[in-house]
Amino acid sequence: MDSSESAGTQGVSLEELQLAARNHGMPLEALRYAITPVGLHYLLIHYDIPVVDPDTWRLEIEGLVERPLSMGLDELRTRPVEDLTVTMECAGNGRARLEPRPISQPWLLEAVGTARWRGTPLRPLLEEAGLLADPVELVFSGLDHGHEGGVEQNFQRSLSVADAVESGAVLAYEMNGQPLLPQHGFPLRLVVPGWYGMTNVKWLTRIEAVAEPFSGYQQVRGYRLRLEEDEEGEPLSRMRPRALMIPPGDPEFLTRERIVKLGPCDLQGRAWSGCGEVVSVEVSCDGGRTWDHASLDSAGPAPWVWRWWTYSWTPLSSGRFELCCRARDSWGNEQPVDAAWNVGGYANNAVQRIPVTVVD
Repeated sequence: MDSSESAGTQGVSLEELQLAARNHGMPLEALRYAITPVGLHYLLIHYDIPVVDPDTWRLEIEGLVERPLSMGLDELRTRPVEDLTVTMECAGNGRARLEPRPISQPWLLEAVGTARWRGTPLRPLLEEAGLLADPVELVFSGLDHGHEGGVEQNFQRSLSVADAVESGAVLAYEMNGQPLLPQHGFPLRLVVPGWYGMTNVKWLTRIEAVAEPFSGYQQVRGYRLRLEEDEEGEPLSRMRPRALMIPPGDPEFLTRERIVKLGPCDLQGRAWSGCGEVVSVEVSCDGGRTWDHASLDSAGPAPWVWRWWTYSWTPLSSGRFELCCRARDSWGNEQPVDAAWNVGGYANNAVQRIPVTVVD
């Protein structure tokens, strides 16, 4: 029996508990905030939080460029400024509900948040550096350093030149109107709208234009959809559509199951996708057997920002119910009722299920 199989039958391991204590999700009641308060925004840190001296820190733009750039934080702040509201979700969100459970940060559904980022757009910096004709990718390197998969590494991810430019990526130095906190990537991080969180490299220190596809661990092994360990797999990129509901009523302390009083009940939540605008949200009050359309608010400031939805539910009797919700985006993607398993437990956007006891 391998580690993933044993985890599915023996519960959360000590190693997973250590990860869960270091990282945190957004409590689902915080879906009420259009902009997630910084302290409630989800957080995943692969290695240790680096201590960075802002007076000596530099960003280097190098590789296949005509004019390599090196600049400090004060110089970056003199560049054109862009404010960007972005919903960001961890690619592993929902992995803890897969069976057998992949061994990693045991996310349930809370690995998401929406923030207002301020920084300087990436594209003008690339134009100033002057990309040569042959780069195929840009490699983004953070200062966080550790070991994973038997490889010593700094956290690094790459984007094709086209994705980096066309995504509207920003090099952010503020979050919700304040300088980045250490755990969120101070002094600078990459923000790529619509892409899963691993793309948004924190503690950014170098951007390198390269002629060959990047072969670092996080690119070719760490974040890929694979059914077997030895598969090459499919790279993760944009967020799949997801709707989440604010759990109604009151929670039972340990199980978090909800207790709702008999009578009209307003169900509310948020929905997002990195693959086009969310165009519909459906709600089921019988565990996914039947579905009805929820009301969506007007579109947000950009297609990658979550949308508020509401649904009026009036249970006809007391008893146990299972509430579900699902989203569909403008590219035609819809949340599945059940998720397909993969080695890393990535992109699990199966519908949310909330057990509810209605009492008279």
